Amino acid sequence: MRVSTVILPIYPWREGREVWRSADDLGLHAGYTYDHLSWRSFRDGPWFGAVPTLAAAAGVTERLRLGTLVTSPNFREPVTFAKDVMTLDDLSGGRLTVGLGAGTAGFDATVLGGQPWGPGERADRLRDFTALLDRLLTEPAVTHDEGHYRAHEARTIPGPVQSPRVPFAIAANGTRGLRLTARYGQAWVTTGDGELRDGATPSDARAGVRAQVERLEAACVEAGRDPGTVERVLLTGFTPDRPLDSVDAFVETATGYAEAGITEIVLHWPIPGTQFEADQAVFERVVAEGAPRVADL
Repeated sequence: MRVSTVILPIYPWREGREVWRSADDLGLHAGYTYDHLSWRSFRDGPWFGAVPTLAAAAGVTERLRLGTLVTSPNFREPVTFAKDVMTLDDLSGGRLTVGLGAGTAGFDATVLGGQPWGPGERADRLRDFTALLDRLLTEPAVTHDEGHYRAHEARTIPGPVQSPRVPFAIAANGTRGLRLTARYGQAWVTTGDGELRDGATPSDARAGVRAQVERLEAACVEAGRDPGTVERVLLTGFTPDRPLDSVDAFVETATGYAEAGITEIVLHWPIPGTQFEADQAVFERVVAEGAPRVADL
């Protein structure tokens, strides 16, 4: 079980550099950030761009993997984003992971002045976005003229540091998204079973994730792929679990999700006064003392 964090892009860099350095010093596997233009209750507060934040983080970290969790087609285009990805992979010395998802009907979907896409179109666009991004990051020149996105003699030279390209971590729960993950993903991302009702227990949440993992494994088998080649990432904070109450609570949570098939657990960096509030000292103890206890799960 790998232990990572997600650091929301809310910090002016004079503060943000210390947060990212701390994440690196703690020995976390990865530090991700949300790739939104704004997000839920943070809409009217500070919120910086994901790509420049990761570029700056690359310069103040040495071991920490970096990534988006997740990027969506709501406001990104594959050709321009591929250039950003290639550059971030270079700046980080090959430490980048790109999280991809279909997005929602939230702020990102309407901020450019259009109508939000329905679930079917979001799934179509994620499919087309991912397929073209894969080509752009593995071929030196790409012309593409079908689906929702176009490219005309697009160059991505010299290409990513990582070979054959930067890994994709695809957030998906539906049949189409899981098939997309089986085809293109090096990792799969979940926030838990979105069908859980009020009053659900941690055991209910873990059973829901286990069912999701089983569907992912079935999609891999259908695609002729070994399911063990896809990492399974849980972004915490959206299930009834409370992994940041104590080191023991974290170990119990991580053990339960390891049994459900999860291989990487992502904790939100504590933000006082928000839904991600937690004791910073406990968070650091969880990473320093709890992560080694679950490393062999």
